[in-house]
Amino acid sequence: MKRKIYDKLVKWKQESNGKYALLIEGARRVGKSYIVKEFAENNYKSFILIDFAIAPDKVKNLFYEYGDNLEMLFMYLQEFYSTKLYERDTLFIFDEVQFCPRARSLIKYLVADGRYDYIETGSLISIHKNVKDILIPSEERKITLYPMDFEEFLWAMGDETLMDFIRKCYEEKKSLTDLMHRKVMDYYKQYLIIGGMPQVILEYINTNDFSAADKIKRDLIALYRKNIRKHADELNLKVEQIFDTIPSQLQKHEKKFNLATLDENARYRNYEGAFYWLDDAGLINIAYNTTEPNIGLGQRIDDNSLKCYFFDTGLLLALVFNEKEIVKEEIYKKILFDKLVFNEGMIVENIVAQSLVSSGRKLYFFSKYNSSDSSQDMEIDFLISKDNMTSRHNIIPIEVKSGDRYTYSSLNKLQDKYKDYIDGPIIIHTKDLKVENNILYLPIYMTSLL
Repeated sequence: MKRKIYDKLVKWKQESNGKYALLIEGARRVGKSYIVKEFAENNYKSFILIDFAIAPDKVKNLFYEYGDNLEMLFMYLQEFYSTKLYERDTLFIFDEVQFCPRARSLIKYLVADGRYDYIETGSLISIHKNVKDILIPSEERKITLYPMDFEEFLWAMGDETLMDFIRKCYEEKKSLTDLMHRKVMDYYKQYLIIGGMPQVILEYINTNDFSAADKIKRDLIALYRKNIRKHADELNLKVEQIFDTIPSQLQKHEKKFNLATLDENARYRNYEGAFYWLDDAGLINIAYNTTEPNIGLGQRIDDNSLKCYFFDTGLLLALVFNEKEIVKEEIYKKILFDKLVFNEGMIVENIVAQSLVSSGRKLYFFSKYNSSDSSQDMEIDFLISKDNMTSRHNIIPIEVKSGDRYTYSSLNKLQDKYKDYIDGPIIIHTKDLKVENNILYLPIYMTSLL
């Protein structure tokens, strides 16, 4: 499957010329190993992939025994994997490198040696037990692989040109017309249901069956639960609590994560490590409440106020409809044809968050309540900074609407109170593009273009 990150790997090889290694982070089964292996096959004379999740101890021990004798290390690895090494034309892939911190700590010396190139992949890269007693190499550059975005989904479905047309309409701020908008929304509803996990998409392409794809989703959810129980150590109960309650938290009108639903005496400081674990595992996207809609959104956050989105909306949908082991095909078809009434807002807001994150945005929202004057209450779904900063009007407020009726009270209050900070607002909805009263109404499939 075609992934955008492939071009970044090619650029890394050309520009780094062995001067630094690449670390690819992301949730398990998001496609890290697949795309790196494909890149290695197409761009190197040989490669060795060491999957530290299953590598025998005798392989892991080589990195301890011969860390100060790279000649012997290379000789043993070459023989064990029956792969000839070529100077400046062999790639070592340290897959799931979190299971062998010693290999990661040697990157500094392997890169300095200069003979070969190195790519590491993994999740839970930053948690304490995986960085304990090792020196994080400065010769390492990080990128993140997310679930497949809408454009990658279109490529997988065999449409290579539709997103180019969407992009042109976005740049010119023109509607797609009813016919084309309906076509794109048909694709987007499929994407919303299936999600961006490569295995799930492939199953759907091969079977054209939502239920078959749903089985893969549930296998993935079971895998993540197993990983939590196995690797979250003393945090596993809290991590699993958060993981299980994300759907119910998002179904509320007020989508801020309410710790009291986990424990009436809960405080954020008691669960901070659990949120960090899930974030580092790539399983959630966290949005923080900024206290002022001005430049430097991340410098003004309320640590005790956050939203917790699931990293893949297709998997979230499987969690929402979890009453039965397998979601019946009819339920997904009803969603596809707008025949099922459910809390669609949570799904739409989750996929907007997912799209913003996968296009490189950090997530911030604005929530302000006045105990003495409720007319001053404000709740804005997302805030993003303009790419080109000026002296004023640098923050774009975004509201997500899944229905046909919109209210503007929070947007109006925000613009009145912070008029020097706020640029033209955006409403992301399921309709076509239009500009009206200085508001850009953006179809949901254009979110990644912001």
